[in-house]
Amino acid sequence: MEAQARPIGVFDSGLGGISVLRACVRLLPQENFLFFGDSANAPYGEKSLDQVRALTLSAVDRLLAQGVKGIVVACNTATSAAIGLLRQLHPGLPIIGIEPAVKPAALAAGSSSVIVMATPLTIREDKYQKLAAAFCGHANVISLPCKGLAEMVERGIFDGPV
Repeated sequence: MEAQARPIGVFDSGLGGISVLRACVRLLPQENFLFFGDSANAPYGEKSLDQVRALTLSAVDRLLAQGVKGIVVACNTATSAAIGLLRQLHPGLPIIGIEPAVKPAALAAGSSSVIVMATPLTIREDKYQKLAAAFCGHANVISLPCKGLAEMVERGIFDGPV
């Protein structure tokens, strides 16, 4: 398969990554994309680290079997849990991860507070902790692990008493 014709794989633990896919299509209209949403195993955010790593590796292997030339991990939890491992296992493959937007929020907030709502695993992982620590000088970064957040996003619930 010729490199130009090969798609870029976009992976999420559910359907939320479609918004990332939409941005990729807008930014790279000349590219082809292949999306995999692992709804059968969603949500990832309340699973163990080993489970998330295994599911992420499996999803990436699935996309690689389809001939993708790069991977976008459109899941904060999968990025936190497995992006380093993915890059070790596939050193020649471009792999981009998604993480909570701490940097732009902290820089925009000045000396105010920023609340980061994410899945418990995302908040717990070293990758996120280092990111939050790097920008705590710009704003008070409050990390809020939200059990059930991924399910609400997947179901399109963005407001209400919960």
